[in-house]
Amino acid sequence: MTSIVSSTPRIRVEIAHGVARVLIDNPTRKNAFDFSMWRALPEIMGEIEALEEARVVVLAGAPLLPFCSGADISEFSTVRATAEGGRAYEKSNVEAFDALAQLSKPVIAAISGFCMGGGMGLAAACDLRIASEDSVFAIPAGRLGVGYPPAAMHYVVAAVGPQTAMDLFFTARRISAREAAQCGFLGRLLPAQGFDLEVDAIARQIALNAPLTLRAAKAAIRAASNAPHAPSPDQCEALAAACFDSADYAEGRMAFLEKREPKFSGR
Repeated sequence: MTSIVSSTPRIRVEIAHGVARVLIDNPTRKNAFDFSMWRALPEIMGEIEALEEARVVVLAGAPLLPFCSGADISEFSTVRATAEGGRAYEKSNVEAFDALAQLSKPVIAAISGFCMGGGMGLAAACDLRIASEDSVFAIPAGRLGVGYPPAAMHYVVAAVGPQTAMDLFFTARRISAREAAQCGFLGRLLPAQGFDLEVDAIARQIALNAPLTLRAAKAAIRAASNAPHAPSPDQCEALAAACFDSADYAEGRMAFLEKREPKFSGR
């Protein structure tokens, strides 16, 4: 197993079987994200981008912890006490969201327990959102007096649509995993029992597929859906063309003809 050393102990990274598991580990704050964690996430994504062995990312709470209960409210009276501090904090939020969205590799949000506020922002920036049936979602900004800038709001609106975004922000109400699935926020809803194992199986299945195809597909889907910071049509065309010029394309064809599982190298 390979690991990446994070600048904060509250985010751990473990890499095995082509899957980079980015674990949120802040138990004393119920997995809230503090300023150091927001700032660390782009650095971590940059390291994962450079690692060929990491073919898919799973963002999850550490074992026995929820996904993310939002931004660390204890910092609101310190780091976010002024408009200037608030803007710097919001900038770190958006940079973390962008780092997840702009990673060339598939990113799965594995959501169990609480997914609140900034946690929903993190999940919205991921490519595939999978949740346990007992998960709970909310954006309680209206009860905290917090404003979201358009760059951050874009991720939420892209994930749930403007009407549901209005509902969540205006009411600050909690919704169940089933309602989150119904509004389109979730790609899959799984039983709480065995959730981590099932997510790992999904991630490993993705990791076995051709990396260049995954990269091209992510880019094209983001472009087609007008996702934040989506690649241009020319960039998407170039990524698709690279697939046909790759050794993996030859391997995929040969494996099909020989009726065996392909072994992709990402080249």
